[in-house]
Amino acid sequence: MMKVNFYTSIIESILTSSITTWYAATHATAKDKGRLHRVIRSVERVIGCNLPSLHHLHASRTLRRAGKIVADPSHPGNKMFTPLPSGRRLRSIRTKTSRHLNSFFPSATGLINKALPPH
Repeated sequence: MMKVNFYTSIIESILTSSITTWYAATHATAKDKGRLHRVIRSVERVIGCNLPSLHHLHASRTLRRAGKIVADPSHPGNKMFTPLPSGRRLRSIRTKTSRHLNSFFPSATGLINKALPPH
């Protein structure tokens, strides 16, 4: 238990520093992500229990950050999360470049829409 707390408080916080920005963006190559996955697998062997994957950490951190932005009407990015007329999903953000498509707001909108239960 102490090892898991150490991992969560120290190692995971370093691994996920600004993960909402760099994971979906083109800054992190597949090779970089593979190296980070190896670090997590190595820690799993040392600790002796399963840990969340880097993809899961990215999704949970992005959803949490987007939830805070949606809940705060004074946040400058609040208007980026506009619901469709049905009110069930968010409007996808149109982008002209892959750089913008992989930035925080379009990727967060996609994750929120995937996380919503279908009606």
